[in-house]
Amino acid sequence: VQLQACGGGLVQAGGSLRLSCAASGGIFSDSSVGWFRQAPGKQRELVANMIIGGGTTYADSVKGRFTISREIARNTVYLQMNSLKPEDTAVYYCKANQWGRIYWGQGTLVTVSS
Repeated sequence: VQLQACGGGLVQAGGSLRLSCAASGGIFSDSSVGWFRQAPGKQRELVANMIIGGGTTYADSVKGRFTISREIARNTVYLQMNSLKPEDTAVYYCKANQWGRIYWGQGTLVTVSS
């Protein structure tokens, strides 16, 4: 299974972006999925997570601004990012955990200008 993340880009502060993570196989129905990000010089951090049952959790820094969702029929997970801030600038990665099998997508760069 491969994950393909896309949707990053350059946006002004206050703007929005939607990231997508498409799987080559139908794994999202029985996987927990997460979006992580890594800013220059910083460790990778969890931004948003969705468990198999659909429950979600978010990092405090993005609560109320970011939303994780999935479209199982399309084998795709999304991260809607609103009210973006310069500190959201990072490479964003998607990750799936299918009963212990871990899959990572390649990163997609999000740059937020002030």
